[in-house]
Amino acid sequence: MKQFRAFWVTGFSLFLFFGVGAQSSRPDFNRQSNYDVQHYILRVSFDRAAKKVIGDTTVRLKPLTAGFRQVTLDSVGISYSSVTLEETNSPLNYRVQGDQVVVDLDRTYTPQQTIGIRFKYSATPKKGIYFIDKQPAADGVPARTEQIWTQGEPDEARHWFPSFDFPSDKATVEQFITANAHEEVIGNGLIVAKSDNADGTVTHHFKMDTPFSTYLVSFVVGDYAAVAEKYKNIPLGYYVYPGTEAVVPKAYGRTKDMFRVFEELTGVDYPFPKYDQTVVAAFAFGGMENMTATTMSDRDIFLVNNPLFEATVEDLVSHELAHSWFGNLVTCKNWAELWLNEGFATFMEAAFREKKYGRRSYLQKIVNDADQFKASDATGDKRHGLFNRNAAKVAELFDVPYTTYNKGGAVLHTLREQIGDAAFWRGVNIYLNRHKLGNVESTDLKAAMEEASRSDLDWFFDQWIYGLGYPKLNVKQVYSNRSKTLTLTVTQTQKQDNLTPPAFTLPLDVDIDTTSGLETEKIELKKRSETFKFKLVSRPLKITIDKNEKIPIKTVKIAALTTTTK
Repeated sequence: MKQFRAFWVTGFSLFLFFGVGAQSSRPDFNRQSNYDVQHYILRVSFDRAAKKVIGDTTVRLKPLTAGFRQVTLDSVGISYSSVTLEETNSPLNYRVQGDQVVVDLDRTYTPQQTIGIRFKYSATPKKGIYFIDKQPAADGVPARTEQIWTQGEPDEARHWFPSFDFPSDKATVEQFITANAHEEVIGNGLIVAKSDNADGTVTHHFKMDTPFSTYLVSFVVGDYAAVAEKYKNIPLGYYVYPGTEAVVPKAYGRTKDMFRVFEELTGVDYPFPKYDQTVVAAFAFGGMENMTATTMSDRDIFLVNNPLFEATVEDLVSHELAHSWFGNLVTCKNWAELWLNEGFATFMEAAFREKKYGRRSYLQKIVNDADQFKASDATGDKRHGLFNRNAAKVAELFDVPYTTYNKGGAVLHTLREQIGDAAFWRGVNIYLNRHKLGNVESTDLKAAMEEASRSDLDWFFDQWIYGLGYPKLNVKQVYSNRSKTLTLTVTQTQKQDNLTPPAFTLPLDVDIDTTSGLETEKIELKKRSETFKFKLVSRPLKITIDKNEKIPIKTVKIAALTTTTK
């Protein structure tokens, strides 16, 4: 998912202590369960006047413990009319407790058995499913008819079907969505059948045979013009408002290029049977990477008609597609690790730019992301690291997007620069293949990158992933005419706290322009204040720290050169 609105817009010993502390004190945000959902069957129709959902959901699951006799599922605002055992259609006792529904089974079950429970219900959801009234033309977007669409991330699925609504559980999904005859329905996976009903409605049957997380379950209902093409054997669908098909090549014209680039970079083919992109009205985000069926804000997509925003729209499209690998194929295990989804998708925006337009465009994107994070970190009151220790507050997960997204992308760039291009992409490939269709934590990424680079990255992850803040450097420069020696004193001035180190480890290039030409030196900062001496051929004119922005998340203040005869 992308927060697309933003463009409107002494010690070394102390450092070692920080590193150990940052790792050992991490809270556990994983959610335990005594069952594993295997499959959901979702049957949905609507009372549009009442903005009500009529649901009929079957949940098939396997126990993870012996003597299993009770199932607890997430459920908010759902009124049940019946709960039955799928195999026999016999009723089961159930009760709603807070934001969950608890079902007592007819007997005990073992981990070798599969249990199917069928729920019939209705709901007038405040989240999860959104009924959109007719919208007049505005902000460069044409008028649109009523729509119904879903938004699941982070935990809105529970508002319209009983589920284990947490990213660590993956299941296959079937959907039977009933809509008016003239409407298009876009769902997860492939369309299996369409059935005409006696009341003039049509039921659309979708099936997704690859397991995925509940927050990616999605459908869109509305009047759309469909534009189709293919990448290799993958059907691509673009769903826009009738009469606006001209926006497709402008907004989505490089989709196939993005597929090719992402496959080449990761070494992993696109792993799913189709890819749709659909515009909707009144969407709170720029886009949402629902499994095989990305939803996008119409206001954001139609901004492509303004040349000022063409690149931003392209970034949005590449961001959401990148989630097919980073988020959908390999998914964060808990919400504290959301950066593994969003940071990677943001980084891949820049990676696509690099392949398409060159290194300069890539670095512009990386540096801009780093700058936006630094500005946010300076003023925000909900600061957190990439590993988000505030993740228990699920409703606030996207309140500080510049950390999860922008810092995440820029830190991945820094990791790439640290271990080298070949090792980085080899690490990405290991990471994706090892955890394909599974769930991950930052430790899994670290293990893949350490294997690929044959290096210890504890220090890197401690300061950039688990820590807060960023390095702020003051540089004092003194040149001795007698010895022709340049002395640099570098002091880290960031405010220290329990998660922000007094000193970051920073390998940096120092470019020294002299009257005889350019000299480049390498330094590595590890202490709060350090001094480096360089013997020069001639007098320095200017120094530049990290000219190539290998570490863009930093600030550097360089004092004027002082000359001495000593």
